[in-house]
Amino acid sequence: MKLIDISQALNNDTPVYPGDSKLSLVEDKTLKNDGYSSYVLTSCLHTGTHIDVPMHMTGDDRTAADFPVDCFSGRGVLLDVRGEYLIAMRPCFESIVGEGDVVLLHTGFDKWYGKVSYFADRPSVSKELSEFLISRKIKMLGMDMPSPDRPPHDIHKALLESGVILLENLTNLEALQGIGDFEVMALPLKIAAEASFVRAVCMMREEG
Repeated sequence: MKLIDISQALNNDTPVYPGDSKLSLVEDKTLKNDGYSSYVLTSCLHTGTHIDVPMHMTGDDRTAADFPVDCFSGRGVLLDVRGEYLIAMRPCFESIVGEGDVVLLHTGFDKWYGKVSYFADRPSVSKELSEFLISRKIKMLGMDMPSPDRPPHDIHKALLESGVILLENLTNLEALQGIGDFEVMALPLKIAAEASFVRAVCMMREEG
């Protein structure tokens, strides 16, 4: 089994969504002074590679801890949408995307991660594409950008209201280009909150 990491690192340089608190990772106990090392993390949960569950923008009161773990894994489908500012529906998606899939949008926008433009100039998912993904009852929609849309977040809300979990701030999706079957796993912490950090990976069987 080969694993491909599609997660951004969490550290004190991790960019945060405008208006969110900056991540702080501090070693408050050291091996030299205390006999062990221990870090304290302070952060908004919508930082780095993370999932949003419906509670984030809907009246659903289930936290990340309330969802079965199989909600966060499934057959992966990579949609190459690089160069699109408004990510449109294409007829070919009809034969690619199936029920229960984890759809990954490869925008290539992760190259701007850490820059102002990453948040200010990101692409958006079209209403037509979001409605198609909802109709296919996909499990998760992942993307190498911070959000599928902009305020007032109608696409965000529509996806979450339909039970589609969002997987944001991915990277390294180019490593999946040309690969056939793969599985995506992005397990959240068992946390009573509307979002969670994840270590997102793609898994594929090695030939031979």
